[in-house]
Amino acid sequence: MSYKEIIYEVKDQILTITLNRPDKLNAFTGTMMNELIDAYDRAGKDDNVRAIVVTGAGRAFCAGADLSAGGDTFNSQKRTDRPERMRPEGSAVDYSAEYVRDGGGRVTLAMFNCLKPIIGAINGAAVGIGVTMQLPMDVRIASENARFGFVFSRRGIVPEAASSWFLPRIVGISQALEWCFSGRVFPAQEALAGGLVKEVVPADQLLPRAYALAAEIRDNTAPVSVALIRQMMWRLAAADHPMAAHRIDSRGIYNRGASDDVKEGVVSFLEKRPAKFPGKVSDGMPDYFPWWEEPQYK
Repeated sequence: MSYKEIIYEVKDQILTITLNRPDKLNAFTGTMMNELIDAYDRAGKDDNVRAIVVTGAGRAFCAGADLSAGGDTFNSQKRTDRPERMRPEGSAVDYSAEYVRDGGGRVTLAMFNCLKPIIGAINGAAVGIGVTMQLPMDVRIASENARFGFVFSRRGIVPEAASSWFLPRIVGISQALEWCFSGRVFPAQEALAGGLVKEVVPADQLLPRAYALAAEIRDNTAPVSVALIRQMMWRLAAADHPMAAHRIDSRGIYNRGASDDVKEGVVSFLEKRPAKFPGKVSDGMPDYFPWWEEPQYK
């Protein structure tokens, strides 16, 4: 698939997804939504992609939703770029219908379901959906030039992209509420102090640092293990008892313990050489995976 508003480039088994509307500060549109969903689904199925780095073209990461529709920007009934969300004029709202679904949430759910690690390289302004789309990323690294803002209360709307689930789990409920209540834009160092990003680096070191982390994963780990770890950590973070994690841990240890990947991992360690793991995500996920029933929007 060719894309209009993102760049999808795989090099040395690292995928770079670049939000690519630099003249509009990479503002989010319906087209960008569909392209990002496709990109994450595509990457999850591609054994040649070992890690994903996400960044923005130009001086911004993503300045939020495209506001070119003015006061009707968030009025789904007036959005001509998303006809699938329209309902017949005068009909009652069916809140379980597809046309009600938030586009940012569709993107973050695609990220959540992805089997590859996602590293954010946040190069500049990131507000609204520009920051909430970062939350399912596994690691976020920010340039010193980055700015963040959960600005929804200042636009009379509420946080989207499932951020009310993601954000408190990442930074804690108090910090999440303070940022969302105030709606203020804050600098990268505050994002670091609050736990939103892992590191803040000079602008010219941002992508090299993100690629170094991606390369460390690519060069030293088993793809199937990484895919399982990613889903285990995200999904079990919401479990109501550690027994839920124990069940899945036990299945993983039992199943993977007999795998060729584990044999290679142990033997390569004993032989003091780099491991060459044979397992592939495309056909090597264990028979107990997925262990959950995917919820439906309704």
